[in-house]
Order: sequence, then C-alpha cells, then structure tokens
Amino acid sequence: MPHHDLLILGGGSGNSVIGAEHDHWDIAIAEPWAFGGTCMNRGCIPSKMLVYAADVSLAARHGSVLGLRTTSERADWVAIRDRIFGRIDPIAEAGLAYRESLDNVTVYRDAARFTGERTVLLGGTEVTADKIVLAIGARTSLPPIHGLATVPFRTSDDIMRIDSLPEHLVIVGGGFIALEMAHIFDGLGCKVTIVHRGDLLLRGADAQVRQCLTEAYGRRMDLRLQTTISFVEHSTDSGDGGVFHLTLSDGTTLTGDELLIATGRTPNGDLAEVNHGGIVTDAQGYVITDSRLRTTADGVWALGDVTNPVQLKHTANAEAKVVAHNLLHPTNPRQINRQFIPHAVFGHPQVGSIGPTEQELLSSDRPFLVATRDYASTAYGWAMEETTGFAKVLADPETRLLIGAHIVGPQAPTLIQQLIQGMVAGQTVDEMAYNQLWIHPAMPELLEQALLAI
Repeated sequence: MPHHDLLILGGGSGNSVIGAEHDHWDIAIAEPWAFGGTCMNRGCIPSKMLVYAADVSLAARHGSVLGLRTTSERADWVAIRDRIFGRIDPIAEAGLAYRESLDNVTVYRDAARFTGERTVLLGGTEVTADKIVLAIGARTSLPPIHGLATVPFRTSDDIMRIDSLPEHLVIVGGGFIALEMAHIFDGLGCKVTIVHRGDLLLRGADAQVRQCLTEAYGRRMDLRLQTTISFVEHSTDSGDGGVFHLTLSDGTTLTGDELLIATGRTPNGDLAEVNHGGIVTDAQGYVITDSRLRTTADGVWALGDVTNPVQLKHTANAEAKVVAHNLLHPTNPRQINRQFIPHAVFGHPQVGSIGPTEQELLSSDRPFLVATRDYASTAYGWAMEETTGFAKVLADPETRLLIGAHIVGPQAPTLIQQLIQGMVAGQTVDEMAYNQLWIHPAMPELLEQALLAI
C-alpha cells in the first residue's frame, strides 16, 4: 500500500500548495483531468478570453453610436477557439510534466474515493498519507428536466470547445455562467435564448443590478423568464448536430442546435465519498472546515469549491496559501480571512460587487447610507455613450466606513478593486473621496462622485 507524507486531491488550486519548502516531503497529487483545474481549463481563463473577443465584436456592432462605420460579422469560431486553447492546453500539459519530473512527487491520474481515515482508492490501489489536502472542486448541477439524460446537452465543461458556432444556443439558467456564455455567443454571432425560472437574472445580486442586467440582456436576446423546461428531446433528422426540441412550462415550444445547462454547481465531496474518511459535509454537500481550513477528520484540510459556496478562484488561491502555511507550521497556524470577498460577472454589462446588497441590509435592520451614480453623469461615461451602468455605495452612518459596493457597467470588476482596497485599509468614505486626487476625466470619477454623494 503506497504511503506519502502529503496527498493532495486535485490539481487546480491544490497544486499551488506545494513549494520549495516541501522538497523534503514525499508528496502525491491525484488529478484525473487536466492540471490547472476548472479555472485554467474550463472556467475563468478560457471564458474571459472569449468574453474579450465578444466585447470587441459587440463594440464593432454598435460603432454607429459613436459615428463609426464599423460592423461585426459572424465570428470565425474555430480560429478563436484554437487561439485560446492553443495557449491553455500546453500550460496544463507543462504543469503535469513538471510535477511528474520531481523526485519527491508522485502523480496519480485517477479520481479519489475515500475508504477510511486518510485512506483513498486511486485507480484500484489504496493509498494512505499522513496529511491530505482535499481540493476536488465542483461540477454542474443538473435540473430535473424530463428527457435531459438522453440528449447531448452541454455544460461549462465543454461548451467552449465545441467544433462550430451554433446557429441558436439555448441556455438554461440565469446565474453568472449563463450570463457570460450568453454574452459570448450572442456577441460572436449566435441567436441566444435564456430560459430562467426567476423573474430577474443573477439571483443574489443587488436588486438594482439585477434589474439593469435583465433589461440589458432582454434588449440583446430572447429571455424566457419565470419559465422552466418540462421536456427535452433531440433529433438528428435535420443533419449536422441535430436539433433540440424543448417544451416549456408555459406550454410553448423552443428549438435550438445547442443546449447549455448552467443552473449552478455542486461540490464533488459526494463523488469522493468523503464521509468514509470521517469528513463531514453540510446540508448542501460542502465540506465543513474551521478557520484554519481543517476538516472534521484529523490530518485532512480542504480548500476551494468543494468547501465554499461562493466558488471563486481568488478565494481558493487565498485558502491554498493558508493551508500551505499550516501544513508546515502547525504550532503557528494562520486563519482564513473572509471579511471582504469581491465577486464579478464578465458579461455585458459587467458587474463588480463587494459586501452585502441593499436588500440584505434592509432585511437585517442594519442602518446604512446609500448613494448611486450613473456612468452617464461622468465625463468618461459621455465619451462611451454609456447610458445604463451605475455605481452604488453603501456606508455605515456612524463610522462612515464603506459596507458594500455594487457596480454594473464597463470595467466594473476593475473599478471595484479601488473600493475594496479602501475597505481593507479601514478608510472612511470621506477619506476615500477627499484624501486622494482622482484623475480627470478618467472612469474612476464614477466612484469619487458616488462617495461624495454619501
């Protein structure tokens, strides 16, 4: 039975736990898929490369607003796809080759299943370790649609690698994956229909942001809100790829040549049968950890999407640093700081957000001040002819500290970072607004004006 000092399950953020300081350890990594994890291979990186292409295409489509004679034709999908994965795939392959080249690292190309305390089954072989790091991520959660199991639907795992650009893509879901994919494929020349059970897109976001997004997407594509799919079937009579036939809850029907399921993600702890290793999960299936990222099983740590419902790469990276330190320094451990967790949506318009929404503050009866500033009221907003976006800031009326902020519009994920920095530094909204010079007429004046309005 192979035994290691440290066994890491997952080659994404878990892979970054290993450093030169572990050179004297016997380490193993188990990764059944590509090294780099979801973010590198089928998430953040390829999707944002596609988003940028869609942004450029959409800008050309609307050049006439600025007096430009620009147009956007249907994209060369194969050229875009191959440019992206021609860069990404060699990185994943190089990451695997590097780990395999190390004398003190063993790589298992298998999915893990716990069979006992710090004991896992890897490709038919039981493997034990003194310490285990669980970083096995999450997967697409499938809705209860009759017929779905019998049709060749897509998920975020494979939609970005398809062979040709669809004529009509139907997307089920209204979260950030659905919004980003809808922007990508509409921007590159597809007809897109979103089928979403809610009345507004992006559940959990600020209500004003949700309203803005829903209206913006409704102007671009076919939105079927407060609607679900009752039945789906797939026929191949029409030729290449076939056609999806969907029966909707309102009694109407819909057809498309690609179907993307983007209705959320579920942690992979159940697939690894973590309960057999003494690892407890919550009601949603997320592995429970303490502030040091220890699980309920002795000698087992966990990080990333298998533990955290926010499922963000920047949180997983921060958690990996904490675990890496705590493995080496058990008597001087660090704790994860989740006080300020920003998140973003790279659709069109983009969203950047930090802290509670206005609705959450109202429901908790916490006093707050709120101010909103439109892009259209700033000089750079005029330059862009941006008429829909805004920044909302929320502050404590006594301490004058920023509680949260929500931006929807061009470069929102970049703009929000300046407010995050102020929050982490403990600056009041007055200090943020007055104690620096804001470049005129740059886009950050949007934030300055919102802070001044508080």
